Order: sequence, then structure tokens, then C-alpha cells
Amino acid sequence: MERLNWDDLRLFLAVAHEGTLTGAARATGLGLATVSRRIERMEQVLRLPLFLRHQFGYALTDQGRALLPRAEAVELAMQEMRQAAGEQVRISGLVRMACFETLITPVVLPALKPLLAAHPGLDVEILNATATVNLQRHDADLALRLSRPEQGNLRMRKLAEIGFGLYAPAEGCAPSRHVLWPDDISVATLRGWAMAFGAMDGARLAVNTLSAQVAAVRDGMGIAVLPHFLARPAGLRLLAATLPDGGVMSRPVLLVTHADLAASRRVMVVADAMAEALTARRHELETP
Repeated sequence: MERLNWDDLRLFLAVAHEGTLTGAARATGLGLATVSRRIERMEQVLRLPLFLRHQFGYALTDQGRALLPRAEAVELAMQEMRQAAGEQVRISGLVRMACFETLITPVVLPALKPLLAAHPGLDVEILNATATVNLQRHDADLALRLSRPEQGNLRMRKLAEIGFGLYAPAEGCAPSRHVLWPDDISVATLRGWAMAFGAMDGARLAVNTLSAQVAAVRDGMGIAVLPHFLARPAGLRLLAATLPDGGVMSRPVLLVTHADLAASRRVMVVADAMAEALTARRHELETP
């Protein structure tokens, strides 16, 4: 059975709206014979009379009137698809994103891979920022943060929680030495959790990257408060999922953008990719 030619729908609509073959030919840029032949072909494929022919032009049959809204819906869908495709092609330019080291390799880069492949003109600059980046000064276009931003014309979305626990090497007795962050106000919460487990009462190893802390614990150099989703694949042993007083160790993952950039498609496509990636991995980030 011959299939319906989607382009014939355009001619069906032109004849229906113009009421004559001449008007439809003028609207579509085709010849009278071509329009007539393709309308007849469409009627044969559908096995329905679509128009009544008379000396003044073409009038829709009952069957044609019944199909008209469907044809108009198809035309609208095609217009929307062309518009969406055009918008995707136009996404280009630089997006600067601040992010804490913990998420860059396991979450951010995998989320960016298909996005960058789909938009060759899009450039992304990732800033590994433990300290707060000032979005008010446009140091970055968007940021993934573990703490609420400074006051200002900003938009914030909570995407997930990162759960932490006290971890030791996979085997053997837990070392007495603590691996923790250096004294820095930007990591005061994480350092405070380590201190709650007695980190300041004995020997310490301070290092300012989580990847190095994970490696140090894995190699038997100490114990540390680490995110579950990094400690788990490293094969580390969970000693405590809560603080000694029963308090929960978790931090929110916040997506922050400047309100002035809300209409920027280049910024929003990156923000949406981050939101989708983190939302999909909530359970993995939160639980031991």
C-alpha cells in the first residue's frame, strides 16, 4: 500500500485555505498540474474524496473537513520541530562554571560529553573552586556549591545531598592518624566533622583535595571523613555514618545562576545538563 507523502499535506492545506488550485499553486510556488496531481494522489492513498470540484474552485468534503485539524496539527508540529532545530544549532559561546573538585570527574564531565557533542559551538570552562566564587561579579556564569550563596540577584536550586562518613582502609586495623582538610574557612564544616572524631587529638595529614584524601586512606595512611560516593568505589571501609553525637553528615548540592542569565540558552543548557545528571544520581550521592 502506498504511503502518505507528508509534503502532500502542505498542498492539501494550501488548497483548503485558498479554495482554488490557482491560489494553492501561487502559495506553494508549484504549478497547477502538480498541485492537482498530488491532491489526486493523496485522495487515492487515503481512499477518500477530500474536495468537491466546481467551476469556482475546490470545497472540502465532509471527510476533508474532518481531516483538516489533523493536517494543521502536523504542520504545526513540523514548524515547531524546525524552530527547535534552529535553536539548537544557534547554541554557542562560552559558559564558565565553578564547581568543587568532588563532582568534576565523576559527574560534570560525563554530563558535558553529550552536550558538547550536540553543540559544537558551545565552549565550557570549569573552575575548580573550593572557595566561594562571586557570581555577582560574574566570575562565573553558574556554580555547583555545597553552601548557600551570598545575597544578590541569584537563582538557586537544590539538586541533591552528598552524604559523608568516616572511612578507613579496606583491611586491617583503622590507623590512628586522621586525614583532613587544612584550616580554611571554605571547608570549615568538613574539617569540623573530622575534629568531632578526634582529628586534633593525635597525628594528622592535611591535604586540600578529596582525591588525595581518598588515596591516602586507601593506602593505609589514615582515616578520613569522605563522601560516600567516592569512598565506595575506592573500596574503603565505613567506620561511622553519623557523628559521635548522632548528627548527620551531609551537604546540599546547590545549582546557582545569576538571574540576569536566565534567558541565556547557552547557560541554561549547561545548567539543565548538570541538574539532570545530579538528580539521576541522588541515591548514589546520599547513601553509603
